[in-house]
Amino acid sequence: MRFLSIAQVLVVCTFFAAGCSSNSSTTPTPTPTPPPVSGAPTPVTIAIPRGATLLTTAAYVPNPATVPVGTAITWVNNDVDPHTSTSSTNVWGSPTLQPGASFTFTFQSRGSFPYVCLIHPNMQGTVVVQ
Repeated sequence: MRFLSIAQVLVVCTFFAAGCSSNSSTTPTPTPTPPPVSGAPTPVTIAIPRGATLLTTAAYVPNPATVPVGTAITWVNNDVDPHTSTSSTNVWGSPTLQPGASFTFTFQSRGSFPYVCLIHPNMQGTVVVQ
């Protein structure tokens, strides 16, 4: 019968202990959220409220909308009637926006841009791009 020496027993115990207790973690490291793009303008929404057909400068909210160059503006028709967002100076023109529909245009130059609803010309708005 062969006996192990104390040194051999210690080596075997150390080997098993090292294999049984591990410092490695199985918890995944979370991926950090990328920072927002620096200098990118925040998109803006202009609402067409219920009853806009009877309104003038309150038919688009906010009005005027003041934004920096490069801003995308989305007009959303929250009314029960169809409307448009059409530049008075031929810069943009939405299709007819049925209730719930939207239209987006990005402003690439500075200026004051008046617009109307072609269906209801009393509805008037202005976008000021700085």
